[in-house]
Amino acid sequence: MPRPDLPPATAPMRLATTVRPYDWGSVTALPRLFGTEPTGEPQAELWMGAHPGAPSTVGDVPLGELIAHDPAATLGDPVAARFGGELPYLLKVLAIERPLSLQVHPTTEQAQAGFAAENARGIPLDDRTRTYKDASHKPEMVCALTPFHGLCGFRDPAATAALLDRLGVAGLRPWIDALTGGEPGQALREVFAAMLDDAAGPLRAEVERALLKVSPDAEDELAPYAGIARDYPGDPGIAAALLLNHVDLAPGQALYLGAGVPHAYLGGIGVEIMANSDNVLRCGLTSKHVDVPELMRVVDFAPTAPHLVEPAQDAPGAYAYRPPAPSSRSPATS
Repeated sequence: MPRPDLPPATAPMRLATTVRPYDWGSVTALPRLFGTEPTGEPQAELWMGAHPGAPSTVGDVPLGELIAHDPAATLGDPVAARFGGELPYLLKVLAIERPLSLQVHPTTEQAQAGFAAENARGIPLDDRTRTYKDASHKPEMVCALTPFHGLCGFRDPAATAALLDRLGVAGLRPWIDALTGGEPGQALREVFAAMLDDAAGPLRAEVERALLKVSPDAEDELAPYAGIARDYPGDPGIAAALLLNHVDLAPGQALYLGAGVPHAYLGGIGVEIMANSDNVLRCGLTSKHVDVPELMRVVDFAPTAPHLVEPAQDAPGAYAYRPPAPSSRSPATS
């Protein structure tokens, strides 16, 4: 039965979007980009999609409701059939003033299991201690609009050992030795867990003091981590961040992140495209919920270089980015 309050799905629709005011966001970058007035508070992420956490609307109608009313007309028959009548992606514009959380995202299977387990324990979806907000995986790609940088994937353990040695902290020797001997994945798991353990607090404080001696503006491999130490004093994620590759993106370059890849964006403006999910497992550099045990279960400890995605020119003025993201049917229909 047609609903008179819903616009026809075949007509152009103006979306109203939500901006999330996370504390790591810029006060001015998104207003400058979109020609709007600053609110005086950080504006971190503009969401464009149908995720219930911050759905776009057409008039007063949430986009997800509009799609559910006529999936074939709004999504097209192939997408509607493949993804169970749901929009399969979420687009964000990020404006990063200071580092955001050290995090990973789950596979579809991990997300479904975690979401069901938290539902069974009766944890409300809006509870601050909730880890799984939905039952979807969250592969993502960020494309830089300005110079953009972040951390992505574990660096080769031997290279990280050399970096830690440069700090001149005697107590790091057991971690340095662990990183230079044995199987790389197991060494990274052991050291990453030790860095996040409460017992490592005094050693982490020494690492932080050593990093604060480095200028974040210096031409030095330690400089990005020095910036993190200044932004998040006393945070357990400072030491753990030293295990990850630092990556710089020029405008137009893109970075792909699959399930289990640890990462943290540090600065810049970028467009991010991902599966329609808000599943984030954090272990530091945040005031949000941290779930180290679950993150340890999900992290892929294999050393890996950042996965850059080069644009392909499909037509004059038209460029396509094709990351190796796995597709997945909606959990509601799988």
